[in-house]
Amino acid sequence: MKILVTGGLGYIGSHTCVELLQEGHDVVVLDNLSNSKEEVKDKIKKITGKEVKLYLGDMINEILLDEIFTKEKIDAVIDFAAYKAVGESVKKPVEYYTNNISTVLVLLKVMKKHNVKKLVFSSSATVYGNPEHVPIKETDKIGGTTNPYGTSKLFVEQILKDLYASDNTWDIAILRYFNPIGAHKSGLIGEEPNGIPANLMPYITKVANKELECLSVFGNDYKTKDGTGVRDYIHVVDLAKGHIKALEKLEKEKQGLYIYNLGTGIGYSVLDIINAFEKVNNVKVNYKIVDRRPGDIAECYSDPSKAKEELGWEATLTIEDMCRDAYNFVKNKMIS
Repeated sequence: MKILVTGGLGYIGSHTCVELLQEGHDVVVLDNLSNSKEEVKDKIKKITGKEVKLYLGDMINEILLDEIFTKEKIDAVIDFAAYKAVGESVKKPVEYYTNNISTVLVLLKVMKKHNVKKLVFSSSATVYGNPEHVPIKETDKIGGTTNPYGTSKLFVEQILKDLYASDNTWDIAILRYFNPIGAHKSGLIGEEPNGIPANLMPYITKVANKELECLSVFGNDYKTKDGTGVRDYIHVVDLAKGHIKALEKLEKEKQGLYIYNLGTGIGYSVLDIINAFEKVNNVKVNYKIVDRRPGDIAECYSDPSKAKEELGWEATLTIEDMCRDAYNFVKNKMIS
């Protein structure tokens, strides 16, 4: 199939492009480079030996999207194009709602015009808000989100449900990610945000690498085993493979709306991650405890059994793999 990957040069998008190419799909990428770099395109080729076709621009640009669908004869779309930092979303709600919702509406309009109705949507575990219990199942209550990022994903999920209710010839998979970290084992692609990192692992790697002095751990007074926030960290390559399985599901079923948690089912605290990173990489990570961050919750981890049963997918890479590969990417970048 020919797949349009929006945000395809970003962190999760680039790893998914690699998996798509290795599975024999043709890949077209639309990216505005707001949180990615154009050189990733060459790195994808270096890993796979295959090219992605790249369009630079914004997904809000309906004329550009229309041109892509007309020229490229797209079969399906995987949509990663979104701002994604929880803390930043609390400070910039209007920007998050504008970018994360408006762009999807434009995409759906153009998809409908070209009768392309296969969509894998990048959602988030933040749609569960402050969960009533863990592990979290897909049938658990959603809403009560604690930050604009999560609310933007919740709104788009509702838009997709309404779309499917109005026209059941659509074929949609909503993937609720937990916390992707790590990097491709080649060390060529990984998490490389522009500016100061808003996510845990790139911040840890910069501190370990002496690019930043100290990691701020937001709160140690949560009701968790060590007082720090607990999350379901998943290797980005495992997550990317989940998209391939979701695409296979859509191709097989032809129509439907499916929702899956993509996580490991294991909750690790911030201090667990720091300790694992130090141990596996033999480095010291300086950190300090600071006040809780607005929008954060105590713990959040998945029950991923539905994805295993229906997609034949499960995470296989360990927390040690995640920490090793993340630091390998940073070290490799310094050498190259």
